[in-house]
Amino acid sequence: MFSILKKMKNLGPGLLITAAFIGPGTITTCSLSGASFGYSILWGITFSIIATYILQEMTIRLGIIGKQSLGEALRKQFQSKLARFISIFLVIAAIVIGNAAYETGNILGASLGLIEITNISKININHFEINFWGPVIGLFAFILLQLGSYKTIEKAITVLVIIMSLSFITTAIVIGPDFFSTIKGMLIPKVPDHSLFMIIGLIGTTVVPYNLFLHASTVKEKWESSKDLPVAKTDLLFSVILGGLISFSIVITSATAFYGTTTNITGASDLASQLKPLLGNWSSIFMSVGLFAAGISSAITAPLAAAYATTGVLNLKSDFSSFWFRFTWKTILLIGILFSAVGFSPLKVIVFAQFTNGLLLPLIGIFLLIVMNSKKLLGNYRNKTFQNILGYIVILITAFLGANSILHALGIL
Repeated sequence: MFSILKKMKNLGPGLLITAAFIGPGTITTCSLSGASFGYSILWGITFSIIATYILQEMTIRLGIIGKQSLGEALRKQFQSKLARFISIFLVIAAIVIGNAAYETGNILGASLGLIEITNISKININHFEINFWGPVIGLFAFILLQLGSYKTIEKAITVLVIIMSLSFITTAIVIGPDFFSTIKGMLIPKVPDHSLFMIIGLIGTTVVPYNLFLHASTVKEKWESSKDLPVAKTDLLFSVILGGLISFSIVITSATAFYGTTTNITGASDLASQLKPLLGNWSSIFMSVGLFAAGISSAITAPLAAAYATTGVLNLKSDFSSFWFRFTWKTILLIGILFSAVGFSPLKVIVFAQFTNGLLLPLIGIFLLIVMNSKKLLGNYRNKTFQNILGYIVILITAFLGANSILHALGIL
């Protein structure tokens, strides 16, 4: 028992990854997936868990053994000025601009959870209506980041992830899903008519490029030597599985309650309110609290990921005392606060972010594999043949997803 508690105490960077990919966008995608296709495409989440672990495990070794963030390694790998410029442009476009757009959605998502609980939405200032909760949530995220302590942020994220887990998993259990259909959906790949884009969405909201930057940087801050690898991998495995369970729970809840009915579910807030007649007010509160925790945890990790990626790729100091590090996360958070306050959703910027993320993920994946095979950098901890095979399988699948994301952003699909 003591050994288990000791391991739990060492959890941290992995939970930041969970907090980053379980945001309002993931909750909305999972809600729509369950309502539209039932349990049949749960396997998309199963693949996501495996793929995320494969790639993020490499970033653990890069951070702890190689002593480099992914941004640093990316900059050092390319000798050609053109190649280096293109890589820097893609990182800044997808990670910084993209996260600025997503930050608005994170704050608005957290706001929806509080609106559902409090019935307070907007306030009127000099005949101008603003969303009340957006600035409040943004201010909370700002205070945590401004404290300038990785340990403080880690503890806050841990609490929020626990709240998310309890909220969504409890609701899924109470609603009474079909156990056999759930297991079948998790393990047997099936592509129902018109479900491909939703499957891409389930995978694309979990296997994301900015988490590769965030994880390599945070493990480098928390752990120092090869003896820390086992606990770092335990942290990652626990956190990714927990994130998968949260995603499973949302799909299962939506599938059990709404699949095959005429109920119109357009997003996570609808899922919360529509559960009231089925399970009572307490269940709706659980869902709303989960949505709030997901939104605010992502609102903290998105600026953090952008700051690590930018400073690393531009050869700037990557810690909380650095001016450019703080400037980056403050800028992204401020954009999110302003846009959420006026209720503006920067759809065109989000489409651009989807486009660049679709292009960036397989490229970063290939680069990561190249770095992870460097004997000079990693010695005996470089990738083995089996790890390379798994990595290339994930890259091929994410390249397919990226192509679909790009074609969709361009309006071709």
